[in-house]
Amino acid sequence: MLGYYATTAISSLRRSKALAALMVLVIGLGIGASMTMITIFHVLSGDPLPGRSDHLYAPVIDVRPLERERGESAEPNGDFTWPDAMNLLRANRADRQTAMSGGAVPVRPMQGGALPFYETGRYVTSDFFAMFDVPFASGGGWTRDDDGNRARVVVLNTDLARKLFGEASPIGKTVRLKNTDFRVIGVLANWHPQPQFYAQINGRAFGKPDEFFLPLQTAQGLGMDFNGRMSCWDGDGDARTSNHCVWLQYWVQLDSTSKAAAYRQYLADYWRDQQSHGRMRRPAQPQLYPLMSWLEHQHAIPDDLRLQLSLSLGFLGVCMLNVVGLLLATFLRRGGEISVRRALGARRWDIFLQLGVEACVIGFAGGALGLCIAFLGLWSVRQRPDGYAQLAQMDPSMLLGTFALAMVASVAAGLLPAWRACRIPPALQLKTQ
Repeated sequence: MLGYYATTAISSLRRSKALAALMVLVIGLGIGASMTMITIFHVLSGDPLPGRSDHLYAPVIDVRPLERERGESAEPNGDFTWPDAMNLLRANRADRQTAMSGGAVPVRPMQGGALPFYETGRYVTSDFFAMFDVPFASGGGWTRDDDGNRARVVVLNTDLARKLFGEASPIGKTVRLKNTDFRVIGVLANWHPQPQFYAQINGRAFGKPDEFFLPLQTAQGLGMDFNGRMSCWDGDGDARTSNHCVWLQYWVQLDSTSKAAAYRQYLADYWRDQQSHGRMRRPAQPQLYPLMSWLEHQHAIPDDLRLQLSLSLGFLGVCMLNVVGLLLATFLRRGGEISVRRALGARRWDIFLQLGVEACVIGFAGGALGLCIAFLGLWSVRQRPDGYAQLAQMDPSMLLGTFALAMVASVAAGLLPAWRACRIPPALQLKTQ
């Protein structure tokens, strides 16, 4: 029966090609615009470390002075001072913990005649790789002893390793970063989590991967350049190692909720201990954000994308209201045909089902057009310079979601017109013929 209704629907649409084409176009535009933004939002809001994110936390303590500066946020930005990060590392209260900062340094190829070039990377402590389950193509990371000894070792990402050494194994070879030689001990398997959750988000959570990883203490001892935000409230002493400048990111791995509760209590105790030494004068209210909550707290997804998503869904709603009007006009214009079917014994449910199938046919065609428009929209997004632009790709779930949204929208738009059409009194309609 459904096959018969589908054939009837196609025949009916052929009799009014212009109106059918207009409805398909309206649905296609609404579906295409909304699915473009839904796909982008879906990609950007995904879990960067599925299966591990529930055990990863960003601790937050507030080391700022009690007096609030003009324009200062009520919430701390989550960065740590050097002394606080080192104290937490030495305390070793989590299953794993790592402190880090980003850096950009000139890479000087060892091959004669090759020009130096800049690359961005990360200065981290040894637990970084195990905490975040970083995949290695060859070699491995360094140890905690290497952290303390300020070992001059480096882990490269695949792209930089290939750029420097081609297809040859770089393990054990030397890389010169800035003016210092480092021994390569590991190569990552092109690790590039998106969003780059562990970094200082600062309005940009998507972009190029880190191409090298150095021991944090080594980079600090050598005065390697770092990039990112540094907030200070006192100008005395070395800014990086002082207790009045925050610039480091800190992450912990806690494998149970009880450990998370215990670590939060440890942070509160540490806070009060520092207060006894004249620091951290604000009320002790440490926070411990799970990875996904941290991304939400830091607004990793740009606010303008949320606005664009809302606008696209609003546009889809306007399109569906127009389709409701067009379907209503189409179905009511066929009042004579519907009345004859009713007079020959068709039930209202039969009429309603037939017109519903017709709305589904229009929705399927609109979904196909919307899919093409969505692909075009995603292609245009990939031409933009934004860090997330290259992530704008439609996966199978979004492909199915496009047709599902088109069918749901078209059926919803067809409910009122189909109900009105099947309520036409056949006797009254036939008398007017």
